[in-house]
Amino acid sequence: MHLEILLVAAGVAAAAPAIDGHHRDQQVISNIQVGPRPYYLIDHMSDGPLKRKLESCSEQPITHAPAFSISHRGAPLQFPEHSREGMLAGARMGAGIIECDVAFTQDLQLVCRHSQCDLHTTTDILLHPELAAKCTVPFAPATDDTTAQAKCCTSDITLAEFKSLCAKMDSSNPNATTPEDYQYGGPSWRTELYDNCATPMEHNEYISLIQSLGLQFSPELKTPAVDMPFGGNYTQAMYAQQLIDDYKRHGIRPSRVWPQSFLEDDIHYWIKHEPAFGKQAIYLDERVDTAEGYRAAVASLPRLAKQGVRIMAPPIFALLNATADGEIVPSEYAVAAKKAGLDLITWSLERSGPLKKAAAEGEYYIQSIAEAITREGDMYRIVDVLARKVGVKGMFSDWPATVTYYANCMGLA
Repeated sequence: MHLEILLVAAGVAAAAPAIDGHHRDQQVISNIQVGPRPYYLIDHMSDGPLKRKLESCSEQPITHAPAFSISHRGAPLQFPEHSREGMLAGARMGAGIIECDVAFTQDLQLVCRHSQCDLHTTTDILLHPELAAKCTVPFAPATDDTTAQAKCCTSDITLAEFKSLCAKMDSSNPNATTPEDYQYGGPSWRTELYDNCATPMEHNEYISLIQSLGLQFSPELKTPAVDMPFGGNYTQAMYAQQLIDDYKRHGIRPSRVWPQSFLEDDIHYWIKHEPAFGKQAIYLDERVDTAEGYRAAVASLPRLAKQGVRIMAPPIFALLNATADGEIVPSEYAVAAKKAGLDLITWSLERSGPLKKAAAEGEYYIQSIAEAITREGDMYRIVDVLARKVGVKGMFSDWPATVTYYANCMGLA
């Protein structure tokens, strides 16, 4: 399969220091800790073979960081996303691959940020008056008729200014009348406990950190939220190339880098211009968000495979269906991708909060299987079907420990 190199390399990387030669600033993590959550989920599973199998591994040492376990934005279930602290938490939980969503600053430097224009909810920029004044939409307090407003983009500020910020849990208070009140308004199942001025990450810093940990990289080229070419001459192709150039400059082997994008043109750019990286580029497929788009996405899979695309990554719901008797089964998309010879990765586990409540509300990531969800332990039913029946090669998770435990118990690399 196309990801065999990844799976083998992750086991090696977790056991020994990386050898690409970049300066290390963090010790390779060999003492992987999954904490209590996997056990909590297992305790809340229905009785059956899967539960018994997972229970049988309860005292088994977690010995390696599987590439199957991909850290989504670090560990944002509890830590500020794309912060150094969150990435280290994901690594400690045994993720074999750590993600950095890549946006650009005003001075065309690359930083880790889920959206180009989310600084008002993921950092404390609004508490810095001189930087808040540069925001695309400065803070406006809530009124009787409107919610609080702000829009702050990485492209509004320089790299040095970005590095002066504190990362925080992604949230805002729509009823805020001051920037201070605006800082937190997230769901009760998230926490501010680790919001003590977490460290935002430049893309090059991310490369150095993950390299020092001996893990693998999955940078996502974020779709620009500003008109391109930015500043009149910074094109999408330049942006895509700059991302790859950072890894080349650090001497990182292409086999350890899994670039992602939602834009098909970015994938084809890498395939054509950087084939060593492009052959493992991940096409994030959000076309499935509508019924018409889903049908078009399924129909396009043979074409994409012929054009050199090797890895598709739709959200979880696009790969699963629920039967009338509550079984979770592979979807039409999953079957078509396998027929076309494409590998699959999916996103994002543990993003939905308490699973039973999320199912009742038809939450995005599990909308196609909501009727099959009856308890929190069904999280491992989802993981198991994706792994064994769909055959995904990796799974992005907001809390990597859940996937790390499963992969180690099932012997996945």
